[in-house]
Amino acid sequence: MELPQTGGCQCGKVRYEITQAPQSAYTCHCTACQRLTSSAFSMGLVVARRGLSPGRRRAQASAAGQHPAGVSGVRLHLRPAGVVRVRAGSLDDTSWLRPTRHIWTRSKQPWIIFAPGDEVFEAQPPA
Repeated sequence: MELPQTGGCQCGKVRYEITQAPQSAYTCHCTACQRLTSSAFSMGLVVARRGLSPGRRRAQASAAGQHPAGVSGVRLHLRPAGVVRVRAGSLDDTSWLRPTRHIWTRSKQPWIIFAPGDEVFEAQPPA
């Protein structure tokens, strides 16, 4: 993975730049994420808050909570521990992504198989 990585919403109102390597890349297999994404799971990155900066264009957003980008649906989730969860599909280049952490796997689709050595949690992992 080369840094910085850029991303944003489909309509271009929200742009961001990741300037530090993500702490983890994960998939969530909970039924809520399956419905939200209309897929088998959602993918996310955990990035240090100081490693994420706004890009060229950005919609107004508060300093905490979720920042939806209009109807485009990209969300950045700010966490109290100084990290941000970024929806991985909002990256401009996803070719380098390989999730190694999988959560809420008790709800996963039966055809999904995890790679040896990946972290796998049946529910929410400990903080």
